[in-house]
Amino acid sequence: MTSPPPPPHPLPGRAPADGAPGREESGPEKPGRAESGQAGPPGREAPSRGGAADRGERTLWGAVRHSGGRAAAITLCSVAAALAALAEPAVLGRSLDLLLAGSAEAPRWVALCAALIAAEVALDALVALLTGTTNARSTAWLRHRALGRVLTASPHHAAARFAPGDLATRLTANATEAGTVPATAAGALATVLPPLGGLVALLLIDVWTAAAFLAGAPLLVLLLRAFARTSSGTVSRYQRVQSGMADRLVEALAGARTVAAAGTAAREQRRVLAALPQLAAEGRTMWLVYGRAVARSGVLMPLLVSVVLAVGGVRLAAGAMGVGDLVAASRYAALAAGVGSVAAALGGLVRGRAAARRTGELLALPAVPHGPEALPAGGTGALELRGVTVVRDGAAVLDGVDLRVPGGAIVAVVGRSGAGKSLLAAVAGRLLDPDEGHVLLDGVRLDRVGPGELRREVGYAFSRPALFGTTVGAAIAFGADRAPADAVRSAARAAGADAFVVRLPDGYDTPLADAPLSGGELQRLGLARAFAHAGRLLVLDDAMSGLDTVTQRQVERALAHDVRPGTRLVVAHRLSSAVRADLVVWLDGGRVRAVGPHRTLWRNPAYRAVFAAPEAPTGAEPAPADTAEAHPGTADAGTGMADAGTGTAAARTCSAAARTGTAEALKGSTDAGTGPADVGTGAAAARTGTAEAHAAEAAPTGTAEALKGAADAGTGTADDGTGTPAACPARAEDTPAARTGGAAARTGTERA
Repeated sequence: MTSPPPPPHPLPGRAPADGAPGREESGPEKPGRAESGQAGPPGREAPSRGGAADRGERTLWGAVRHSGGRAAAITLCSVAAALAALAEPAVLGRSLDLLLAGSAEAPRWVALCAALIAAEVALDALVALLTGTTNARSTAWLRHRALGRVLTASPHHAAARFAPGDLATRLTANATEAGTVPATAAGALATVLPPLGGLVALLLIDVWTAAAFLAGAPLLVLLLRAFARTSSGTVSRYQRVQSGMADRLVEALAGARTVAAAGTAAREQRRVLAALPQLAAEGRTMWLVYGRAVARSGVLMPLLVSVVLAVGGVRLAAGAMGVGDLVAASRYAALAAGVGSVAAALGGLVRGRAAARRTGELLALPAVPHGPEALPAGGTGALELRGVTVVRDGAAVLDGVDLRVPGGAIVAVVGRSGAGKSLLAAVAGRLLDPDEGHVLLDGVRLDRVGPGELRREVGYAFSRPALFGTTVGAAIAFGADRAPADAVRSAARAAGADAFVVRLPDGYDTPLADAPLSGGELQRLGLARAFAHAGRLLVLDDAMSGLDTVTQRQVERALAHDVRPGTRLVVAHRLSSAVRADLVVWLDGGRVRAVGPHRTLWRNPAYRAVFAAPEAPTGAEPAPADTAEAHPGTADAGTGMADAGTGTAAARTCSAAARTGTAEALKGSTDAGTGPADVGTGAAAARTGTAEAHAAEAAPTGTAEALKGAADAGTGTADDGTGTPAACPARAEDTPAARTGGAAARTGTERA
């Protein structure tokens, strides 16, 4: 018997590097699974087992049809080789009788015997070559089909159904096993021919020798049946355990930095290899089943051959058989007892069928449908959501969202963690289809637009972009249509990436593997890629969270002036992004709570609470800065205050007093990164978070030096002159020194 191939090793392939996951996640509200240590993302559903067998059978038949020509050639060659093997004992026996008799025909029979042996060897070599190429073609076809379905399905749907390691195992080890089925099935007929042909030949040579063999044939049938039945369940369990280990390995590799920082390498090693004893047990069971079959056949086959030879010897002594017939009978008995080749082929079919069932489950993912319609030429990117609902685990994460965004507007989507911001962003550009409702772009439903035009007109930038391409320039040019070199450079300048890219060893031709990138630089390259392919709708899903405020302001200015005009949908966690937007969409619990300009929404305390710090610093007032309670005049003026909670009561008092400054002071505050004058934003004393602001906290009397520190740290002024005594009510710490400081600030000196 031939030995079976070893069980596949649990190596799913190269895992994504830490910080660059294989699928693009968006928003800090969705931590990676490696960071959280969970076995899978919430809501992941196990693939249904009901139709798994049917999908596996359809997958196998598809692979067989794809390799039909080569499979037919394997069948013909293997059958010819089997027939040659069946003819050899008869020709060999006849040659031996003629040689013993000294017949003149003996040389011709010997030559025929040699020709049969040579033909069998040549045909076996050709079968081996065809089998290797057929296995490779079938495996490639299965992988292309399965991977194509995974990539054409909704990313969120695929991620919910299959863990990364499990997905990698299905596309690698399982696809390889399933790819062997067409060639194995094609050679199955040739595997069965020698035992059946040997039995028929025994009947033709001598009935008694055939009867002796048939006495032990039921034992061979029982042996094959037990082997097939036991192997199937063992192989399936082995493959499931293997996939689980591969998934945990991918998690550990993706979170390698966190593991190193936490000092939990030994714990992660134990977690990844926790199922190794079970894997070893299933592997031992597989080998035990096969070993038992080999051992039993190893005893049964020689026993049957010996019985046939004994009966044949008796018949030879009686003169009923010749020497050549006895030699042929012994050879045919060995062929008839050749259960080893049948068991090996049967084992390959069992493993391939189980693997095809797992690979076929990927084909059950629903592909995202597209239509033939085109977007109107010259559209401005008007976006409309009608009754959009997205359900996860039986709960509506987005619930009946109705939204109209005018073309060319910059819209910020804000809300607390879990409000559904990233889902709204995914639905808006059709990375995800809603369970209910429709999304329209310039009056055309997105599910009716062709895939090519859809991806040319709708672009995305993510908080953790995955870069594809051999070089930095190729990563920026990556898209539905490859961006030209001048567009790549222009987009990189707009995203603030050109400055650090040109300092790389080979500039834009630097291989990605040789380009050490920080989180902010990675985000800027992702932004550059989005800018290079900007269409009428551009979705930025928290794509500037890793940028400092100055760089963010530069990128926003370039986005408004240097990138193709269109609608911008910005998932925002920073207050400054909401301040600078034309409209703000406020999500709360999966519903749109309000839509309007930031200065209007800011009057709502619940809206302000979205940007408030979760708890105040020790020793500070409980009320956060930059609220209507802290600045009554701010709400009336519509001013946007940033990063609440950092300033002291004295600094906030001085900031409120400083709101009557001159236009020069407003210019200074704008350059320092506060809200621009065109949206009526005021100063953010609480934004400073500097040593000067902390010094002001240490000196609650509000000296002129503390006030000056607050102004230098970026406290802006408003041009509406709202800093009246009513807007700056007296407080317990409103000392003469503080009022003097406020008066000095109100002069709006040239230095300010």
